[in-house]
Amino acid sequence: MTVTNDPAGLAGHRDHPARMGFFTDTSICIGCKACEVACKEWNKVPDDGLNFLGTSYDNTGALGANSWRHVAFIEQPRQAGIRWLMSSDVCKHCTSAACLDVCPTGALFRTEFGTVVVQDDVCNGCGYCVPACPFGVIDKRPDDGRVWKCTLCYDRLRGGLEPACAQACPTKSIQFGPLEELQARARARVERLHHDGESGAQLYGADGDDGVGGLGAFFLLLDQPEVYGLPPDPVVPTRDLGRTWRAAAASAAAFAAAVGAAFLGARR
Repeated sequence: MTVTNDPAGLAGHRDHPARMGFFTDTSICIGCKACEVACKEWNKVPDDGLNFLGTSYDNTGALGANSWRHVAFIEQPRQAGIRWLMSSDVCKHCTSAACLDVCPTGALFRTEFGTVVVQDDVCNGCGYCVPACPFGVIDKRPDDGRVWKCTLCYDRLRGGLEPACAQACPTKSIQFGPLEELQARARARVERLHHDGESGAQLYGADGDDGVGGLGAFFLLLDQPEVYGLPPDPVVPTRDLGRTWRAAAASAAAFAAAVGAAFLGARR
């Protein structure tokens, strides 16, 4: 599935800036959760309970309508002790975004930066986008029924600022910039880690030939995607939508022809 790296152009934006995105290097994440706090403060995201879930030190558990950034804590038993894997998860701003495909109101739109944003004043709460997302990112708030997710700080981007989470990250685990530059930087980082003996280092979401056409927010992982709660082979569920509708139309036409033939036969 090869998809252009210019989704903004496909969406009709002319003379638009370079596609912007996130590169999250989990190898240097310290789990401070500064990104979570900065995201909530800037975007006025409500408190999600901050419950003790009994799963390590993670108190948010997963991405949701009130958690646009989620720092996962993963404890791995090793012979030499425990290895901590930490990763700040976020909306992937997919190249081929199923949430956009299924939204009937236009509440979800592709920005000039290639990102995907929800217009909360247009969302009618139908929820079609929730099951469409292969990453389980987009979610509804139970109090108002609308969907919410990371906007990649669209308002800050338009003002020439970087997203709040990247600005607050003390180790630069979250890096923001033109997507192609980030991808080149990420590949060099993987090579360096391999050279240093970290054989499990790999990129997730940087391949435009994957099932979602590549991600606008991709990751450097130190283990398999499943360990971090990420699907190993994500697929946009609407990729066969056109073929499905054509098949349905052909079936309907064949059925109508059969009914017509039967009716004419009965009249004779």
